[in-house]
Amino acid sequence: MKGILIVDHGSVRAEANDMLICMSNLLQTMAGPEVVVRYAHMDLAEPDIRRGFTDCVEAGATDITVFPYMLSPGRHSTADIPRMVAAAASAFPRVTFSVTPAFGVHEKLAELILDRAGIEPVRPFEGADADRCWDPECSEKLCGDACRAKTAHHTALPDRHAN
Repeated sequence: MKGILIVDHGSVRAEANDMLICMSNLLQTMAGPEVVVRYAHMDLAEPDIRRGFTDCVEAGATDITVFPYMLSPGRHSTADIPRMVAAAASAFPRVTFSVTPAFGVHEKLAELILDRAGIEPVRPFEGADADRCWDPECSEKLCGDACRAKTAHHTALPDRHAN
């Protein structure tokens, strides 16, 4: 069974930690009962990553995707969370897991910002149209590991070599 563990930094403010519970419930509703969705905090609050990972396994997950609920590819999302998840997963050798990049640059986030600002997009981006580099120099580096252009480029490479 597939599992999703969303992980934020954690806060001393209960309201900040409670928001992750709401996001977890929203994700669970959207994913349906065939997916286990749980949450954890990296620091400052419970459940911690070890407990969140264990909660996923105890609910039946055998393949867990961990999503750092963070905007940018900083140290926490690129090093600390993957390290902490690997340590938690070591207790469950039959469970596979992966850690995704943080949010990064994505058209859905841009749509949310426009919506909150009360602005209607003049040009929405979807699918392949959104798989472009938004760095003016097209470096595919500024957006970090979540860069859609980088992902699309690397996904397309095997197809190019197959011909």
